[in-house]
Amino acid sequence: MAEVLKHAAEYLADFHKQLAGIVAEETYIQEVAPLADLVSGGGLLRRRILKSDLLLVKPAGADHYVEFRDVFEVDGRPVRERGERITELLRQPWSTAGSRMSTIVNESARYNIGRIQRNVNTPLLALLFLDAGFQPRFEFKRASKARARLEPRVGVTPEAGASGAAESGVFRASTEMWAVEFQEKKRPTIIRTLEGRALPVRGRFWINPATGAVLISEMVLAGGGVNATITVSYQSEPLMGFLVPVEMRESYLGAGERIVGSATYGRFRPVAQ
Repeated sequence: MAEVLKHAAEYLADFHKQLAGIVAEETYIQEVAPLADLVSGGGLLRRRILKSDLLLVKPAGADHYVEFRDVFEVDGRPVRERGERITELLRQPWSTAGSRMSTIVNESARYNIGRIQRNVNTPLLALLFLDAGFQPRFEFKRASKARARLEPRVGVTPEAGASGAAESGVFRASTEMWAVEFQEKKRPTIIRTLEGRALPVRGRFWINPATGAVLISEMVLAGGGVNATITVSYQSEPLMGFLVPVEMRESYLGAGERIVGSATYGRFRPVAQ
């Protein structure tokens, strides 16, 4: 296990360097339904579709990378001039750009729907736990049996797709994968509730043991009256030449409702394009 985790940390460092300065276009669907209607499958309260530019950067003086979601369209309506806002931010000194980037983060968070306030819904967050500096906070072990499976997409049922739709949530890979379970042990925790209480994280990574490449991440949070699961799958991007996130699926239970989300990623390009 130690050797696999070493490979994963090295892979993550290279992955961050490769993806930094690359913008992806995100299409993100969120749906909210009352918990009381989960059995019947009805009672949809609200649905929202966000389109955003997603960027990974490492601020000057920071010890890890940060994701920025810059929403440019909500339910088909533009909410800003798309232009080159991210490019302009990166050209400025961090002391100047920092407050403006914080504004972007706050703006994108306010487009989330539902009563559950959250900012953990970014695709690369779970990978942070494999960083060499963060690994000591966790206990890792290889799962004896764990199938690489994603939850169904938002608004998709087995009957709605083509033949084999019931298996459409299964991630298939030609390489050997290890399912590695992780659980946060150190305090204070990386993620905390709005009141500042500890919110330890657990989950699984599906890792190529020879290279450390992560093919799926699964992050589970439970606390503060909320249960959340966020799963992300990665595939090779020919134009980039390395694995990139292609889909994020999430589920939150709490505050009398269930929130589900599905985000897909494409049009990967250097930030200047």
